Amino acid sequence: MLLQASYEVRCLLRPSSRTERIDGLPVERVQGDVRDADSLRNGMMGCQATIHLAGLSSWGEIDSPALKQVVEDGTRNVLQAALDLPAHRVIFVSSVAAVNGSDQPEVFNESSEFTLDDPELKYALAKRNAELQCRKALAQGVPVIVVNPAEVYGPSDTAFVTAGNLIHFVRSKPVLVCSGGTSVAHVDDVAAGIVAALAKGRPGERYILAGENLTIRQLAALCLQLAGRRPKVVTLPNYLIRALTCVATKLQLPLPYNAGVIPYATRYWFVDGSKAQRDLGVKFRDARATLAPTIAWLKQEGHIA
Repeated sequence: MLLQASYEVRCLLRPSSRTERIDGLPVERVQGDVRDADSLRNGMMGCQATIHLAGLSSWGEIDSPALKQVVEDGTRNVLQAALDLPAHRVIFVSSVAAVNGSDQPEVFNESSEFTLDDPELKYALAKRNAELQCRKALAQGVPVIVVNPAEVYGPSDTAFVTAGNLIHFVRSKPVLVCSGGTSVAHVDDVAAGIVAALAKGRPGERYILAGENLTIRQLAALCLQLAGRRPKVVTLPNYLIRALTCVATKLQLPLPYNAGVIPYATRYWFVDGSKAQRDLGVKFRDARATLAPTIAWLKQEGHIA
């Protein structure tokens, strides 16, 4: 989308970076890492703006020390490098997890107070801390803009970051869910929102990039409907799921899910994306239109029958 909008693009890549998504595109490549301040300065020099997307998105890495190193320390390095480059805009790609979550359904927006202090919410807290660094950098003169994508779905999710949720629903009999919820967004809509924030975003502002809010039960039901399945969906009490997960983790017993998911799945992450639609001129498709292409891709690739 950046190329289509006539931007010249430079990509910061680690030696281990998988590049199949950009192979063949006319982009400049520089080697570096957000944890290496010198490589960032060298890479950002000569550019007018930086879109900071680096992070850890795998549930398997949620307890990794690299979470803080990449999300918090990496963001600090990006902002420090930008401070030395006059009028260098930074778009920090945060998350709705840094906006707020709740035990009961409640819709949050860009100005909502962040009230979460559960230490198990490591990803949310890391993103929140990174946003606080953005505020400090803004006060120092860095024109930084924050975007907060919801749970992103789309075809070609080869790492199964969110497509794995859909596979789990389709393969389970019965489908066990908890009381919680999320906002969903199509990957193309989020990309469009990031590019729009680069062109139209106001420094110091946050923009939630999110479509429809769904409970976990609604998400499962829609996924099953799109996949043509009709298994029974059973909602388990959150206290029971949390207790079982806690006991199994302490006793090192196997679980049919990643324990790190539970602090998130048993909360509601409902948000309002109307500000981005109004100020950035972007649109977000509804949940059905968001999930259908991913289900179709999973079927095409043989991940679900």
